[in-house]
Amino acid sequence: MKNNYFKQKQIIAKVDKKGDVIGKIERWQAHEDGILHKGLTIALIYKDQFIVQHRKHPAFDGVFDITSSSHQLFVSGKLQTTLEAVYDCLSREWRLARKDLLDAPKNLGSIYYKAKDPKSIYTEHEICDVLTAGVKEVPKINLDFAYGYSLIKHGEIIRNKEILRNLAPWIRVAIEENKL
Repeated sequence: MKNNYFKQKQIIAKVDKKGDVIGKIERWQAHEDGILHKGLTIALIYKDQFIVQHRKHPAFDGVFDITSSSHQLFVSGKLQTTLEAVYDCLSREWRLARKDLLDAPKNLGSIYYKAKDPKSIYTEHEICDVLTAGVKEVPKINLDFAYGYSLIKHGEIIRNKEILRNLAPWIRVAIEENKL
């Protein structure tokens, strides 16, 4: 069955620069218009290595993401917590459940960034919560959302120019701000 996730209408949180929710906006409208919104990224760690997703996505396709990124959604009129959105993302993209994590995801704070995707019409403009969690074993990636993955030590990410050049812009900011 073909992946219809990216065609689904999703309502996300429009925020101000402090991260306070100031409204609702449809996901693709936010990305087409570069509207500041709430997002998240979760870095999974297996042993001492990050699981780096080779992202398959309409926005920033082909970049390296540590490990997955998504949005907190309005569900039945109520905004998901960041943890609820993380668990949904991990289930969808990595087939992971809470029991597969070594511990609860740890929120390392948030970052602000704005980046135009050079290959699409989309702009990411987010206040992005950055989280990490350890996993018991390398998960089985859902190839509807990724071309593949790599296991990379933190030091290698910041030393390897090819990896650094292909990192998602939000991950570069998270590393620069010592969130990862």
